[in-house]
Amino acid sequence: MSKFAELGLEENLLKAIEDMGFTTPSDVQEKAIPVLLEKDTDMVSLAQTGTGKTAAFGFPMLQKIDIGSRTTQGLILSPTRELCLQITNEIKNYGKYCKGLNVVAVYGGASISDQARDIKKGAQIIVATPGRMKDMIGRRMIDISKIEYCVLDEADEMLNMGFYEDITEILSYSPDDKSTWLFSATMPREVSNIAKKFMYDPVEITVGGKNMGAENVSHEYYLVNARDRYNALKRLADANPSIFSVIFCRTKRDTQKVAELLIEDGYSAAALHGDLSQNQRDLVMKSFRNRQIQMLVATDVAARGIDVDDITHVINYQLSDEIETYTHRSGRTGRAGKTGISIVIASKSESRKIHAIEKIIQKKFILKEVPSGMEICEVQLFHLANKIKQTEINHDIDAYLPNINEVLEEFSKEELIKKVFSVEFTRFYNYYKKAKDLNVSAGDMSEGSKDTVRYFINIGGKDDFDWMSLKDFLKEMLHLDQDDLYKVDVKESFSFFNTDTKHQELVMDFFKDFELEGRRVSVEISKDTGRGKRGGRDRDRGGSRGGFKSRGGDRRGGGDRRDNKRSSGSGGDRRDNRRSSGSGDDRRSSGSGDDRRSGGSGDDRRGGGRSDGGRSDGGRSDRGGSDRGRGDSGNSGFKGRSRRSSDKPAGSGTGGRRRRD
Repeated sequence: MSKFAELGLEENLLKAIEDMGFTTPSDVQEKAIPVLLEKDTDMVSLAQTGTGKTAAFGFPMLQKIDIGSRTTQGLILSPTRELCLQITNEIKNYGKYCKGLNVVAVYGGASISDQARDIKKGAQIIVATPGRMKDMIGRRMIDISKIEYCVLDEADEMLNMGFYEDITEILSYSPDDKSTWLFSATMPREVSNIAKKFMYDPVEITVGGKNMGAENVSHEYYLVNARDRYNALKRLADANPSIFSVIFCRTKRDTQKVAELLIEDGYSAAALHGDLSQNQRDLVMKSFRNRQIQMLVATDVAARGIDVDDITHVINYQLSDEIETYTHRSGRTGRAGKTGISIVIASKSESRKIHAIEKIIQKKFILKEVPSGMEICEVQLFHLANKIKQTEINHDIDAYLPNINEVLEEFSKEELIKKVFSVEFTRFYNYYKKAKDLNVSAGDMSEGSKDTVRYFINIGGKDDFDWMSLKDFLKEMLHLDQDDLYKVDVKESFSFFNTDTKHQELVMDFFKDFELEGRRVSVEISKDTGRGKRGGRDRDRGGSRGGFKSRGGDRRGGGDRRDNKRSSGSGGDRRDNRRSSGSGDDRRSSGSGDDRRSGGSGDDRRGGGRSDGGRSDGGRSDRGGSDRGRGDSGNSGFKGRSRRSSDKPAGSGTGGRRRRD
C-alpha cells in the first residue's frame, strides 16, 4: 500500500498519483488530507510556497464533490493568472480518472464569453482570480450559491495585492455552511482577520512555523556600497555559471533598468513587471520555464504565481519595504525537495533589515564576500572543463576532423588545451584584472558614519506623509536613488532624513526656494545624526535633542501652520519635553514611544509594502556594452536619470514646485 493510500484517498486518485510519480506525501499533504477527508470543516494551513499545497486541498475536494452533478461545488481563488492556470492544470491531472470532471479557469486577459460557456457546460470546480470572478458574478455568468468547498490559496498574497474587498464580496454570494480552506505562506494580521470573519472554529495546520523560511533554502548576504550593487550582481552571476534565478527589485522602473543592463552586458535576462501586457508576460514566463532566460528580474507583484521547481538562486537586488515579503521571495527556490540559495545584496541603509528578517524566518544569514575577479576566472575555467567533460560527442563532426586536424597539427595536446581554455579565461581576465574589491566591512556599514548628513525638513504626518512616501517624494524631487536616502524619520509636523555628505550641496540648493501646496518647505542641517539607541523615542519626547540650525522658532511647526497646537515662546524653541500637545502628536505619528527606528532602514513595517510603485522606464541605457563590456568600477546604472521636477511622488498625493519656476 502506498503512503498516499494510507491517507484515505480513493483508487481513481491513487492511480493518477502513481502516473505522476508521487511516492511520499509532503508534510502539508500528510497533515491536511486526512483531516479534510474525515469531516467537513474549515481549515487554516500555513506552509511555504512549493510544499505541495495544491494537492493538499485538490485531492480532498475531488474526492468529496459529486462528479455526476453539473452544479458548481468547489471554488478556488488564487492571486494571479499564472497560478490560476497552474492550479487548474494540476487539478485536471489529479482527476484524470474522474469521468465527467469539468474544471474551468476564470481569469482576466482571456475571453469572458468563452469562460462563461465552459462554466455553463457544467463546471464542478472553478479556479479563479478575484477580479474576474467578481466581474462574472456581477454579470450573473457564475452561480456559487451552492458551493460546498471554497479554497483561498496564497491568501496572504491576495490580500497584499488589495483583493480583500473582492474576496469579501465574492464570498457573500456563497452559502454560510460551506467549508473554507485557507492556505497561506505567512500569517499577517490581514489573513488572521479574514479567517475570523469567514471561518468557524477552523483547524490550524502549520508546517515549519508561522512566517518561517523554507527548510531547503540557505540565506546569504553581501555588504556593498549602493553604487556597487549592480556590479555585485554581475559578479555573483559570473561566480555561478549555472545560475537559474529570480532577481527582485522594488519598482517596475528598477526592474526594467536592471534587466536592460544585464542584457546589454551579455547575460540571458528579461524583466517581469506590471507594465507588460498579458501576452508579453506569457512569453517571458515561457522562455524562463524553458531556461532560455537564466535571470528573471521581477517585482514582487509580477512574480506571484511563478512556480518553477528548478530555480537555484533568489537574489534580493533590493529588499522590500515590507519585511515579511522576504519569505515569499525566498520560497521561490528550494522547491520539490531541492536546495536553493536566497541572496541579499545589502547596502548600508539595508543592513539592519537583515536582523529583522532573521527574527521572522527564524534562520541566520551568512555574511559572504563578493568574489574577486580572479576567483571568478577560476570558477569559469573549471565550469568550462566540466562542460567539456559532460558534452556528448556529435559524430556529425567526424567528416570535418581531417581538415581541423590539418589546421591544428602543429600544436601539442597541452598547447591545444591551453588555447581552448584561454578563449574563456582571457575574456574574464581582461574584464576583471583591474576590478576593485566591492566588499564593505560590517564596521563600514555602521550608522552615523562621518560621511553622512542629517537634515530637518518642516513637513511630516500632517502633510499626509509617512516615512515611505516622504522617501519617495525626496527621491523624485532630488533625482536620487533608493539607497541615497536613508534614516527617514517622520513626525507629526516635521521630519528627518539622511544622505551621504556628497549630496549635501544638492539638497540644500534644491530646497532654497521650494513650495509645497503654497507653503515654503525648509530644509536645515541637523546636529542630531540619528545614531544611538535613543533614536526616535528621544526625539518624540523632546524633538531633535541634538538640535538643528534654527532660523526661527516657528520653523519647527512647518511655517505658520498649526502653531496654536503647542505652547509657543522660549519653551517651544528649546524643544522642552513638557510642551503642551506637540509631544503627544509626535509620539502618535511615530507609532509608539518604544519605536527605535532610525528611519527607512531597519524593521519598519509601518505603512505596508509598496511593490510596484514606480512607473516603467522603458528607455535604453546610453552605454554600449555587449559581452560584459562595461567596466566593473562603473556605477549601478541608476545615476543620472532625468526626471521632471513636476512628477508627483508616489504615495504623497501632492506635488511641489520651486519658487523660481
